[in-house]
Amino acid sequence: MLENFWFNVQYGLNHVLDVNGYDHVLFLLVLAVPYLFKDWKRVLLLVTTFTLGHTLSLVLSAYGIVSVNGKLVEFLIPVTILITAIYNVFTAGKKDKRSKIGLYFFSTLFFGLVHGLGFAREFKMFAGQSENKLELLVEFALGIEIAQIIIVFVVLFFGFLFQTIFRFSRRDWIMVLSAIVIGLIIPMLI
Repeated sequence: MLENFWFNVQYGLNHVLDVNGYDHVLFLLVLAVPYLFKDWKRVLLLVTTFTLGHTLSLVLSAYGIVSVNGKLVEFLIPVTILITAIYNVFTAGKKDKRSKIGLYFFSTLFFGLVHGLGFAREFKMFAGQSENKLELLVEFALGIEIAQIIIVFVVLFFGFLFQTIFRFSRRDWIMVLSAIVIGLIIPMLI
């Protein structure tokens, strides 16, 4: 039983940390780049909101409630990353508008739903005829959450490093990383 638990958690970890599926990492990067270590609670809430959206779409798909065209979802995933990166570029250096929960959290939840739908087909094959799909989903979501926290911690650490040691301004840090992500995402859209 514990072996299955760890296998499912590792499957969630691998889903996020997969080199071939770096879109997840790119989204987390643009989600976390505007924040500092002192904002860790807000970042953790954002990441958890994204995981909830991701898991909800997997639940809806695993139980046959929702079925979406895979090509549409594969197009929408880079769109969500692009929107977040462009938002960062236009709001970098401005007064912190992220202090309000509202739209930023709801859009993160929605983007989590989209990203989860992108993985739904593979997850259905993974779950197969399992009787404990919900348990499997929770264990998988735990792995996703752990991997996302690791990525966000790395982003916050490098942000701290570049802003304190290398004296990047916060605005420049956000704009440079967001621009790099935009450059990586555009070919995915084409």
